[in-house]
Amino acid sequence: MAPAPRENDRLVGHQAAQAAFLDAVRAGRLHHAWLITGPEGIGKTTFAFWMARVLLNGEEPGSATARRIAAGSHADLLTVARGVDEKRQKTRAEIVADDVRPIGQFMHRTAAEDGWRVVVVDGAEYMNRSAANAILKILEEPPPRAILILTCAAPGRLLPTIRSRCRTLSLAPLAERDMHEAMGWLAGDMPGADIARIVPLAQGAPGRALALLAGDGAELGVLVDRILREPVGAGAMYDIAEAVLKRENGFSVFFNLLCDAISVRTRDAVRGRTPSGASADRMVDLWRRLVHLRAETERFNLDKHQAILTGLTLVSGI
Repeated sequence: MAPAPRENDRLVGHQAAQAAFLDAVRAGRLHHAWLITGPEGIGKTTFAFWMARVLLNGEEPGSATARRIAAGSHADLLTVARGVDEKRQKTRAEIVADDVRPIGQFMHRTAAEDGWRVVVVDGAEYMNRSAANAILKILEEPPPRAILILTCAAPGRLLPTIRSRCRTLSLAPLAERDMHEAMGWLAGDMPGADIARIVPLAQGAPGRALALLAGDGAELGVLVDRILREPVGAGAMYDIAEAVLKRENGFSVFFNLLCDAISVRTRDAVRGRTPSGASADRMVDLWRRLVHLRAETERFNLDKHQAILTGLTLVSGI
């Protein structure tokens, strides 16, 4: 099983972002707030906890400080993320004001170990308006020796006033060599052949590769290719939906792969190379509708079987 981001003391790739942060540390010019951006699964949360280990002197693997950071028990580190809906036993759709309210008090108190106080807000794009306004107030009056780190896969969803008060570090997809190194560490118990099949589908994102491995991504990738090559009849659509939902994380993996494949076809359409002859505008519209369909289905816990049928119907129109 892959370690959680706070437990992962091996950061692969992202050398430029690492160097930028370390330069700021050495020069004593640390900004009070950092925005870590990049695609889902790229390693933003792992990077944020690496920053925390640097600030809290926990870089040495196995040290007492590193162990406290990994266990979530370090007195000068606070982590905020979407909570769990106890009734549904699912992660909530939003980060709410109650989640971020402890940040202000935490950042203004005296550090327990006479150093920095560090707050990681994981998935800042999920903050609702009240939570975002609470964060903005903290950013407007930052306390000394306190650092706020926001990870965000969709910075466009943040308030512009939040973005403008943060220093942004953008994480790029990992090179293929780095992906194989990362997967050797994160999924060393998986057969090498499976990892080799997944890496090209993962778009340089180790977290995405892990999700694909867990959700039989290689097999679903073959299925997506077939769907886009051949017309799918109504009866076959039901069979596909059932086959997808039998797999662990099948719904999200299937929609990820389908949207990625449509994205590739959109770029081909711009270059005039789409086999179906569909225009770039039609392909962009299809991609947007599929992304919206997946997001709404997962956010509101809608019928996934019906969502797959709807998605397949949309695709059959190109």
